[in-house]
Amino acid sequence: MSDHINELFDKDGNLIGALLSAEAWTAVKNQVYTSLGLSEHVVEKEMAEPLSDWETLKEYWDYPYPVDYDVACDHCGNTTKDWSADEPRLFRLTSANLAGLVSFKCMKCRAKVVKRHFNDTVKSECTPYQDKKVTSKEGRYRS
Repeated sequence: MSDHINELFDKDGNLIGALLSAEAWTAVKNQVYTSLGLSEHVVEKEMAEPLSDWETLKEYWDYPYPVDYDVACDHCGNTTKDWSADEPRLFRLTSANLAGLVSFKCMKCRAKVVKRHFNDTVKSECTPYQDKKVTSKEGRYRS
């Protein structure tokens, strides 16, 4: 039919739906929601901090330096010596893994702070929050 629309049929040849490309869906999404009387507004739930992953990383820590708790946002200047002790949180843990990759969300400006732990050093990088994103390329969990 087209590169953007694939019609879906049941075993008897009855049309049961259509599969749209991301580009096509982005172009018609608002009209579809409006014509069906649906609200596009989705409340995104903040996922819980993966503290068990952080604890696992600390348990298997084998770097020649002590576990570091300091986090700094290069974008807005927010900083803490111990992110886990802050109340309220200045930085929220978003991921941690055994390879030493730990990421945080700055609660002041929503920038992403990534800390890469290597055998001899820790490298940090800060990526500013982007308000305008290409939604067709963004994965989301819906409840």
